[in-house]
Amino acid sequence: MPTSSKYDLIVIGGGPAGYAAAIRAGQLGKKVACVEQERPGGTCLNWGCIPSKALLKSAELYNKIQHSEELGISVAGVDFDFSKIVGRSRQVSKTMAGGIGFLFKKNKVDHFTGVGTITVPGMIEITAGKDKGTILTCEKTLIATGCKPRQLPELEVDGERVMTSRQALEMTTQPKSIVIVGAGAIGAEFAYFLNSFGTKVTLVEMLDHILPVEDEETAAVAQNEFKKQGIDCRVSTAVQNIQVSKSAVSMDLVKGDRSESITADSILLAIGVVANTEGLLSPRVKLAQDRGYIKVDENYESSVAGIYAAGDIIGPPWLAHVATFEAIQAVQGMFGHGKPQQVTDFPGCTYCQPQVASIGKTEKKLKEEGIAYKVGKFPFQASGKAVASNQPEGFVKLLVGEQYGEILGAHIVGSDATEMIAEYGLGMKLEATAEEIHNTIHAHPTLSEAMMEAAAAVFGEAIHI
Repeated sequence: MPTSSKYDLIVIGGGPAGYAAAIRAGQLGKKVACVEQERPGGTCLNWGCIPSKALLKSAELYNKIQHSEELGISVAGVDFDFSKIVGRSRQVSKTMAGGIGFLFKKNKVDHFTGVGTITVPGMIEITAGKDKGTILTCEKTLIATGCKPRQLPELEVDGERVMTSRQALEMTTQPKSIVIVGAGAIGAEFAYFLNSFGTKVTLVEMLDHILPVEDEETAAVAQNEFKKQGIDCRVSTAVQNIQVSKSAVSMDLVKGDRSESITADSILLAIGVVANTEGLLSPRVKLAQDRGYIKVDENYESSVAGIYAAGDIIGPPWLAHVATFEAIQAVQGMFGHGKPQQVTDFPGCTYCQPQVASIGKTEKKLKEEGIAYKVGKFPFQASGKAVASNQPEGFVKLLVGEQYGEILGAHIVGSDATEMIAEYGLGMKLEATAEEIHNTIHAHPTLSEAMMEAAAAVFGEAIHI
């Protein structure tokens, strides 16, 4: 067990915010410790972003094999082992967690395993877990405990009939049928994954389209493709009267004045997250909160001096890359390395197929705010690379200011949308205009040409449409 006198910084939580904060503080030469109740990496690396992408890669490959005839390749007798697919995703997480452990050692970060409780400002006791009973002292504390999946009251999560994303990521028996409640990024990704391997998927969303935070046009493409793939998408629909038996789950799907009873092997709750503050604060430490999330100022400092917070624990958007950014900003600010920056524009990504990615404002939001804008749109069916790759679904849409052509928002739906969105993110950071992107030579043939063509379309100058 690492031992030390007083630390410059103790980070509670070892996810994308926590481990990034600890490593950055180590880079700055500070004496730092990170307390994480499980292995390093937090939810994202162990129970979220990384293992789910491993599952989705298997699904994507299997789907491509199923359609290989379209590319002139015949494959016979293809099969899959569901438990091995899940097992590989767990191994990927284990490997990446080991990498975080290496980075801790490299940057001289002491790592403690257990639940860190702030007993008084400047003192953390590990109250449960491997290092239970350890007491640490510090000048500054950063809370980065993140969130956990939201559950429904009086519905017990048993990991077989009733699951959240955590249990779904380690199921070794594939359900023949499943109802997924919530069609945000998590719900959509699991719907795509399970449907790819033959599970009958019913995806239920209370709002009027799947991926409700996304641009309506991009979400519509994803929803239409889901239906083609065989996913039963139920929008503007509520789930009521859930009944769990030993062999199945039954419920009513209610849309307006119509109700339909449905039965499935399992139900997956993808209805959002709640702040993870369990065991975090002793009764002597009271931090200002908003709906369970810790309130911070422009320096990421809480209402108690010396206690900071960053990442999901301070509220939406609940994204790993946003959490990392906030945590690094908080550490640099608290140790005098510049004024902490606040999150402004950030990419949002969903990794089903077709992928969906966005940054900035939607058309709906621009209209609500009365902002004059122009639209440049380019379909992938006009992209030589997309058609050659047999992935012509989707488009790139760029929203720019009417007067100056500055990028206000960008929305992509297509096979590699999550990789491509970074170009527009950099453009927004550098205050690039649509004209500048239009006049930047993009390699041919690439999917990224669609980024240039969409910018050209703002001025009616796109060549290939």
